[in-house]
Amino acid sequence: MANEPQTGTPAAAPDQNRIGVDNLRVLETIEVSMAVEVGRTEITIRDLLRLNEGSVVELDRLAGDPLDILVNGTMIAKGEVVMVGERFGIRFTEIVDPEKRVEII
Repeated sequence: MANEPQTGTPAAAPDQNRIGVDNLRVLETIEVSMAVEVGRTEITIRDLLRLNEGSVVELDRLAGDPLDILVNGTMIAKGEVVMVGERFGIRFTEIVDPEKRVEII
């Protein structure tokens, strides 16, 4: 009936759906920088200048801890190193919740 309240969310018009898909396709081609972080430390410039081949710098991670996967400087996941043929790769083991990504920034 015309006087009954509507429930649920209204369906998007077909043109709106097409525009949304087209916008997403444009974003798919944008390149971003992905980095894998093993760990961090702070050292003095004096100690930095004394580093040479064979030097060891202790990081803030334990062996076996998951690595941070960052995209454009924002952590998006944790992972572990794997071998892919002759190259290193990273296996995603945990994806950071998008709401928490905003809190990290």
